[in-house]
Amino acid sequence: MPADTLPRIWRTQAQSRGSHPLLICDSERLSYAQADHRSALLARRLIALGAGRGSHVGLLHPNGAAFVVGMLAAARIGAVVVPFPTFATVPELRFQLAHSDVRILLAAESYRSHDYRQRLSEVLSDVDIDCSEPLFSVHVPQLRRVILDATAPSSGLAGNDLLTALEDDVDSSDPLAIIYTSGSSGTPKGVVHTHAGLLGHQRDLNEICEVTAADIHFSNSPFFWIGGFAFALLSSVLAGSTLLCSNATDPGATLDLLEAEKPTLSNGFASGVTALIHHPSLGRRDLSSLRRGNLYPIMAPEARPADPELRHGKLGMTETGGPVLLSDDDTDQPEHRRGSYGKPAPGIECRVEDGELLVRGRDVMQRYYRRSREECFDADGWFHTGDLVRTDVDGFYYFLGRRDAMIKTAGANVAPAEVERAIAKVTGGVLAHVIGIPDPDRGQLVAAVLVGGDTDTGALRELLAAELSSYKIPRRFATVDPERIPLLSSGKIDRRRLADVFSQGPNA
Repeated sequence: MPADTLPRIWRTQAQSRGSHPLLICDSERLSYAQADHRSALLARRLIALGAGRGSHVGLLHPNGAAFVVGMLAAARIGAVVVPFPTFATVPELRFQLAHSDVRILLAAESYRSHDYRQRLSEVLSDVDIDCSEPLFSVHVPQLRRVILDATAPSSGLAGNDLLTALEDDVDSSDPLAIIYTSGSSGTPKGVVHTHAGLLGHQRDLNEICEVTAADIHFSNSPFFWIGGFAFALLSSVLAGSTLLCSNATDPGATLDLLEAEKPTLSNGFASGVTALIHHPSLGRRDLSSLRRGNLYPIMAPEARPADPELRHGKLGMTETGGPVLLSDDDTDQPEHRRGSYGKPAPGIECRVEDGELLVRGRDVMQRYYRRSREECFDADGWFHTGDLVRTDVDGFYYFLGRRDAMIKTAGANVAPAEVERAIAKVTGGVLAHVIGIPDPDRGQLVAAVLVGGDTDTGALRELLAAELSSYKIPRRFATVDPERIPLLSSGKIDRRRLADVFSQGPNA
């Protein structure tokens, strides 16, 4: 099948699916026809503001119709979609806006406790973000517009003929999105994915996971990360199915939604359903429709595995556009295959070198933004993932950990170096060693060992809230004298032994 683009796929789906719901998010319902109409209007507005093929359009929206419409509008004119985390702080917003060269930012006014108007005013302190003229800020040189209400009527709209021409001009090799992630150095990296790579990979994943137009897919993955953007949103568009999500803070309301909408498939972060499985009404709920996916605790009892470790997992990353190791076999495996992550996905070639997983193939990222391909891949085209794996005699893969010290907490990556720098900044130089410690709900907790001194950890948490997203702020602290820091023979910190300080008593 020839490589396709999102505008061409969307045109087909909008015509064939019509009134079928594309998105249900709490009280919001968005059909394919409505998404087509609203995204066309927004696309014409973006064109009138000077956006087009190759322009970078940012999205600062929670899961919901506004994100979906904004993503479609940008993609339809060949612009590059750049999602922003909804919990990004002022420094994090400033960095990503400047680094990604976003020209137009589509943003919500607020979400939960986050006031984006205020944060963006702080980021762009030298301009008026409500100005009707193009912006020129020394802090974010490429940004020209901030649109806080994309649904407001606009008199400046390009014609439908021009929109159609731009849709037809998009090439499968064009970048579709830049999805930001964190590297082991702590500096966020923008992962560039093309239309052909991201859509081709997701089409293969849909086939493996048997996603069809009849599915209602419940996902708790945020759309600004690859799991939500590709494995949930693009998956639904490609299949012509319905995507179900919830932003409710009340777990009872989310359970009400699941009962009413009857999802057939679930994917996301298992730690993200902890509040649902502890809700006192769960046992009375009829969730029998939910029989596939990885959110086992909320699936029908007869569909849950007795031991999840005997089901194939999925291993992927932003750079690979989602899972690269998985299996279409969703039955319990024999004991000797405990912890298996399956085998490489179609179009992905895998190799193990010194215990590290290397990948290459047509669906792997194009490159990191602002870096050459030579900086991202070795001479033979392999991407070094940093994941440590092993294989068995049958070719199944098993995840052993990270080559670097990356912490995985509730599905999110946290780079210790970034947190350590933030602690030093807000404390005036306190040395900290940040590690991940096991946690039954989140996988790992972010923990910080402070070297010497007498630091008020409550005050430290408050200071860090202005520098780091909430999931990066350490949940546990311990203070250790310098001479008690465990070292390897090389003189480097022994991070495995460092975790022992948290088993010796209550945290600070």
